[in-house]
Amino acid sequence: MAAPARNHVWVGTETGILKGIDLVKKQATNYTEVSSLDKGQEVNVMCFGDPQESEVLVGSQDGIVKVFNCEKSKFTEFHECRGGEGVFRGLGILDNGIITCVESGLLKVWREGSSENLEVQVGPGVAKMRQCDAHRNKVGTGGKENDLKIWDLQRAEEPIFKAKNVRNDWLDLRVPVWIRDLDFIPETDKIVTCTSYHQVRVYDPNTPQRRPVLEALFGEDPLTALSITPDGRSVVVGNSHGNMGVIDLRKGRLLCSLKGSAGSVRSIQCHKSMPVVASCGLDRFMRLHNLNDKELLHKVYLKSRLNCLLLTSRDKWEEEELTPLPTQDVKDEEDDEVWGNMETVIDKTSTKKKGGKRGSAAEDIATANTTKKKKKKKGV
Repeated sequence: MAAPARNHVWVGTETGILKGIDLVKKQATNYTEVSSLDKGQEVNVMCFGDPQESEVLVGSQDGIVKVFNCEKSKFTEFHECRGGEGVFRGLGILDNGIITCVESGLLKVWREGSSENLEVQVGPGVAKMRQCDAHRNKVGTGGKENDLKIWDLQRAEEPIFKAKNVRNDWLDLRVPVWIRDLDFIPETDKIVTCTSYHQVRVYDPNTPQRRPVLEALFGEDPLTALSITPDGRSVVVGNSHGNMGVIDLRKGRLLCSLKGSAGSVRSIQCHKSMPVVASCGLDRFMRLHNLNDKELLHKVYLKSRLNCLLLTSRDKWEEEELTPLPTQDVKDEEDDEVWGNMETVIDKTSTKKKGGKRGSAAEDIATANTTKKKKKKKGV
């Protein structure tokens, strides 16, 4: 029986491989048979199957949702969730049912053994569907010319919030809409979005206005991913050029930049309680940054272009790396004992050369001078 998979980061690749990364042991493991891969198995979305994170759900380009059991270290279930057009843009779990949303705008809740599955049309051009962690029946959607909508899946006839586009620009031209990612701010009803026009916007459904209550700009390239920090006061965003930054959600200013990425950032996730953030993208690296001092803690090369990731919510796992393993201590003690019991070997050749009778430096100089005088006398 395979050992349980206790990884800190799970990554889905363009080639269809699910990879697990143990940051304490500093090793990455493939959990997909490479010989059976094809283009249709590209991983588009991922989510945990339960709060204990004992299952990882993987949504592939061919419309199949696979369930990876971490205890058994293998895929145990395969669900055919085909419907609509385009690839998966969101994945979630609701009361033992699977929530999927595809690019054409069909949001569906698949319940096992039920012929009547909930279907909601959220609008075409969907780029992201995300489930709220606090209220599992609430999801947010958005995409190209499809502004932010928040849905309650218990009464999904109409969205409970529908954003309104910002006012026309200074040329009185309509501002285009293209949401790329969104997230719910913890302990509030606010939502943060990022767009292909390098805008970061905050919406508050509790206010009368449907336009964003805060807008900030980051860089000049399209923003592709975001994640809320554990304190809920800032957001980490990444763009198609590989730049990452932390933006204050209260004043809309840039707090700091996170260096290291060389390709388009595809996925970002902050830890729920620790000040760390994981990111991955087209440069094939998974990176883990410290949000307090901007230090790059880990950088793992994974050979394939990376589409999405999941970061564990377990606490204090970084401290495991600082604690020396007892097996290593025993080995060091054994090495010391072996070296201590070895007999000291004296090199006689070197002793003759170095250990002969020698006087002081002054005597050596005097001897050299005497030798020179003898040579001169012989020459005369």
